[in-house]
Amino acid sequence: MHIDTLIKARWIIPVEPHARVYENHAIAIHGGRIVGILPTAEALAEYQPAQVEEMPSHALIPGLVNTHTHAAMSLLRGNADDLPLMEWLEDHIWPIERRYAGEAFVRDGTDLALAEMIRGGVTCFNDMYFFPEITARQVIQSGMRATVGMIMIDFPTNWASGPDEYLSKGLALYDSLRGEPLVNAAFAPHAPYTVSDGPLIRLRTLAEELDCPIHMHLHETADEVRQGRSSHGMRPLKRLGQLDLPGPRFIAVHMTQLEDDEIEYYAQFGGSIVHCPESNLKLASGFCPVAKLLNAGINVALGTDGPASNNDLDVLGEMKTAALLAKGVAGDARVVPAATALRMATLNGAKALGQDMEFGSLEVGKSADIVALDLGDIETQPLYDPISDIVYAASRHQVTDVWVAGRRLLNKRELTTLDREEITARAVAWRERLTLTTPS
Repeated sequence: MHIDTLIKARWIIPVEPHARVYENHAIAIHGGRIVGILPTAEALAEYQPAQVEEMPSHALIPGLVNTHTHAAMSLLRGNADDLPLMEWLEDHIWPIERRYAGEAFVRDGTDLALAEMIRGGVTCFNDMYFFPEITARQVIQSGMRATVGMIMIDFPTNWASGPDEYLSKGLALYDSLRGEPLVNAAFAPHAPYTVSDGPLIRLRTLAEELDCPIHMHLHETADEVRQGRSSHGMRPLKRLGQLDLPGPRFIAVHMTQLEDDEIEYYAQFGGSIVHCPESNLKLASGFCPVAKLLNAGINVALGTDGPASNNDLDVLGEMKTAALLAKGVAGDARVVPAATALRMATLNGAKALGQDMEFGSLEVGKSADIVALDLGDIETQPLYDPISDIVYAASRHQVTDVWVAGRRLLNKRELTTLDREEITARAVAWRERLTLTTPS
């Protein structure tokens, strides 16, 4: 059988079946899809590839999914560090965004984020930011996957004047992405404390009609919960439940402030939760009870949050932090083992976005979204278990090659669709501009 590409690797870690490792196997790719995963000798006998990739010290894993971020905020990396969430937002980030967060800011910040994520093995991300049509355009040009947020917030921003305009612009974006194979849209109400009941009810109705995800910050901090009780007489999750917002398409981000009965309550809806451990640690927001969530059958994915509060888009690093933090919070070294952390960063993210039949694992018939990591480096020797090495020892600098739908976006550490020097120059120019106006 003639095929486009055959990748021969020391290890293939498909994620599904869970915790499986195939040694000295190859992946056959044709038309952007995986058509075979089999021992290398058998693959060479069965296929006639137009191109063969030799990766004798590499592990192949599914593309990583960054299930929550604000990509354009990469231009604010390191700006207003070491502050609690609301002071960080209200006194620093929001004033800068009011002045500068326009189309050029989103274009340049998104390109910077795309380059960083591709170099770190991320093939898909779920975004929440203003001017999502610009984000979508840059993603399409790069060849990555993304779900871009149709953002909703009660107050005016540079993108929209209020809920009516947010909705109309969001729906226009949704329509414009019909037929795009790699980019789609989700409703993205910012948080319970920034979106009132009326717009949320409208979003719920539209999400049901369009079968569209809803992506929202929820129970991120103790202050948010206190504010919800003060403003609405109940905790935010209960309020959203009374609005019939949570369901199988609902993606709750952070969830650091959960009581045991709320875990059971959320589990009944079948929604997902995105854990952002490093951002939560940096902002001292709290600890997501990951082990309890998994035990309750909730789909838990991973996100970095924005580069202004993390301060990177390193999902490999997030896996390690998530696994270690879960053990510390639960007081049990057995929770969130390495294979589970890898699943959270791949297939669980795809499931949260409603696309786990398309990507998130290396299986015949799925899109060829593949990451190659060179585990031959001294930092990952001696190697007993490649999954353990990837989660606990490897770094994103060991990512050498990345494919999305069979298209190579990273070739031996070099970006193929983005100009690294140009992107860096634009980022430096923004630093000079923002340094002169950052609130003291």
